[in-house]
Amino acid sequence: MTVPRPRSTWLMLIAAIIISFILVNPYLGLDIDDSRLDVGGSLHYSLLVAHIFTAAVAIVLGPLQFMSKVRARRTLHRTIGRVYLLAGVLPSAVTAIPVALWSGRIVTQIGLVTAATLWLITGGLAYRAVRRRDFIGHRDWMMRNYALTFLAVSSRVLTPLLLLAQLPFIPDGRPIGERVPSLIPIGQTLGWIANLVVAESIISRRRRRRSGMHTNAGKGTIRW
Repeated sequence: MTVPRPRSTWLMLIAAIIISFILVNPYLGLDIDDSRLDVGGSLHYSLLVAHIFTAAVAIVLGPLQFMSKVRARRTLHRTIGRVYLLAGVLPSAVTAIPVALWSGRIVTQIGLVTAATLWLITGGLAYRAVRRRDFIGHRDWMMRNYALTFLAVSSRVLTPLLLLAQLPFIPDGRPIGERVPSLIPIGQTLGWIANLVVAESIISRRRRRRSGMHTNAGKGTIRW
C-alpha cells in the first residue's frame, strides 16, 4: 500500500501546526471583541469558536494518519483516526454551516457549506470503508477528506496570490487592504477545489500503478 512520502507528510504537519496556531490564537481568551470575523452575537461567536478549535484538531491530526510509523501501530492509528473524525471533522463541519450562512456573503455561503457537506460525506465514507475492511478505499476517502481539511492552509496561500494578481488593476492611492475581504471567500472556495483536484490526481495515479502491478503479476513479470 502506497503512502505519501515522509517529507511531504512532515511538511503538511508543520504547515498544519503553524496555521492552527494562527487560527486559534485570537480566540484563546474567549473574548468576542477579539474575533477576526464579524459576529452577530454570542451564539454566532460560540459556534465560530467551536468550529475553529475543532478544525485545529482535524488539521493537526490529519497528517499523522499518513505517517508510516503511525499506520504500522494499528491501535494508535485507529485512535487518532477516531479523534480526527469525531472530535475534529464532525463538530467542525457541523458548526461551519451556520457560521457560513450567517456570514452574509453568497460566495462564502455556497463555497463553505458545500465544503462542509463534502467534509462530512467523505468522512462517513472513509469510516464505512474501514468498517468493511476496505483499507484501500478507506485510505482514498481519508485523502479526499483531509484535502478538504487542508482548506484552512491552502486558502491562506491562495488569497494573497489573488491579491497580488489584482495589484496591476488597483487604482493608485486606493488601499490594497480593501480588496482582502472580498478575496477571502474566493480563496476559500478555490482552496478546497484545488486540494480535491490534487488528491484525485494522486488517487488516480495510485490506481494505475496498482493496475499495472496486477497486469505484471498475471504475466509473471513481477520484480522484487
